[in-house]
Amino acid sequence: MHFVTAKGILSPKNGMNLYRGCSHGCIYCDSRSRCYHMEHAFEDIEVKENAIDLLEHALRHKRKKCMIGTGSMTDPYIPLETKLGNVRKALELIYEYGFGFTVITKSARILRDLDLLQRINQKTKCVVQMTLTTCDEDLCRKLEPNVSTTGERFAALKKLRDAGIPAVVWLSPILPFINDTEENISGILDMCQEAKVYGIICFGMGLTLREGNREYFYEQLDRLFPRMKERYIREFGNQYVAGSPHGNDLMRLFHERCGRCGIVHNNDQIFQYLQTFEEKASASQLTLWNMGQD
Repeated sequence: MHFVTAKGILSPKNGMNLYRGCSHGCIYCDSRSRCYHMEHAFEDIEVKENAIDLLEHALRHKRKKCMIGTGSMTDPYIPLETKLGNVRKALELIYEYGFGFTVITKSARILRDLDLLQRINQKTKCVVQMTLTTCDEDLCRKLEPNVSTTGERFAALKKLRDAGIPAVVWLSPILPFINDTEENISGILDMCQEAKVYGIICFGMGLTLREGNREYFYEQLDRLFPRMKERYIREFGNQYVAGSPHGNDLMRLFHERCGRCGIVHNNDQIFQYLQTFEEKASASQLTLWNMGQD
């Protein structure tokens, strides 16, 4: 861990990264790609020491309320968050200033902040985005060794459901020859149906490989799946997208199942939902409205 002083905290689309780098160890992580210009070891977490002050300043001076997002580059619920609590501090500000919130994570640690997520959702809108890649717990421990298992994430999704907080699942990545099976996709969809998620984002059955993350991914394949690296090189070479040979059939299964279950599976529709700020009526407003109906 090391500290830096940041110049700003919110992107033009109102996303933020409280940390840079990650200790979850997911073997396929795109954030390792060199195009993101991370100038330090990926596991050496960069902490923006003035992030909370910057966030408060930004929220105080925004002319219009909006959704504030985090987690697109670094999962904010890494173990370090338990010690520093920057996500919780950010949530307190987001609630205080009346903004909406959405987060992408693979960690059941998010339940620590369930009380604040509920308060935000009662006032505006809070959406939790959870990544699921495999319904096999043993395979999950290989692919994502230092993060909550699929079972733990599924339990978290059900607690979010019971708390009235909408959830979106990222079905990604699906690794060719590893988790690209009908059994796996059906198992994940079963979980999503039971947890009553709002929608599932899926860009296709496969993964992306760029300079930086490709090398790390291949090292892990050598360690965990003997001879699999050679198969990838033979099948995909240096292609950016490594698509599953079963992709068309799996996508058909995905769309059919989501349609039957009433789960939104149009990516554009889901992103529109995530970006749309909603301000809910307060108890006093509802009382006045009800009085006007008498």
